Amino acid sequence: MAKDLLIGSHVSMNGPEYYLGSVKEAISYGATTFMFYTGAPQNSYRKPLEELKIKEGRSLLKEHGFDESKIVVHAPYIINAANPSKPELLDLSIKTIINELQRTEAFGASMLVLHPGNHLGAGPDAAIDVLADSLDKVFASDGTNVKIAIETMAGKGSEIGTCFEQVRDIIEKCHYKDRLGVCLDTCHVSDAGYDINDTDGLLDEFDRIIGLERLLVVHVNDSKNQRGAHKDRHENLGYGEIGFDALCRIANHPRLKNIPKILETPYINEKAPYSDEIRMLRAESFEPNWKDKYLA
Repeated sequence: MAKDLLIGSHVSMNGPEYYLGSVKEAISYGATTFMFYTGAPQNSYRKPLEELKIKEGRSLLKEHGFDESKIVVHAPYIINAANPSKPELLDLSIKTIINELQRTEAFGASMLVLHPGNHLGAGPDAAIDVLADSLDKVFASDGTNVKIAIETMAGKGSEIGTCFEQVRDIIEKCHYKDRLGVCLDTCHVSDAGYDINDTDGLLDEFDRIIGLERLLVVHVNDSKNQRGAHKDRHENLGYGEIGFDALCRIANHPRLKNIPKILETPYINEKAPYSDEIRMLRAESFEPNWKDKYLA
């Protein structure tokens, strides 16, 4: 069933094969898309593009029939382009986003997932204004057509983007609306208080407030915490508070057919679980105790 499911996971990009290795890793999981960072997610240091075996990776993608436009890049976590109180960090964040957009284009990808940032005590409204202004500066000078997908957040600390209305406001306040979309993370949305089990209701609410045409990526993650906990701790499929059935409905929903679904579930005993999770989502069938073989 659902053999054409557009599903993949986060993959690494390490030497010596770099992007070629990322593509090989995705293929090994039975994926049809994937997400990667162009460098370490914790900082803005980046290796030169010419060292990353991009040409070889893109060639292998083509050979295996991947739709390159559905490959996802994630921006580093260090960015806080909504920061109203630290001008030097704000300036670094804007420059880092511009660099990431240009690097994303060099890989042939067309979307960059971005955490909207933290208000650091200034309040969400002020941070949303700062972020929209930062994005205007980015889009005015980056020189690419890559879209930014604003990720929905769990509400941990002073995060913004924790409800659909805030994400909508970020987009509405930006002058380059055609360059903006959304990444819906199931763990974050559940932790923020939304009911993932009411799949159609959730998508209807998203469509009413933001518009489903804005949805560019879905992160498919179970959650270690109960709905509304504002914690942001991912769990493997079927072992968390959301449960496999709801996540499977999201992954296989006909309204989301052409949107890449990306797993960011935890490694188990330092082993990637994605082959099994992708297989279960594609078959629309949960295998009880599937994690046991990783724990042996």
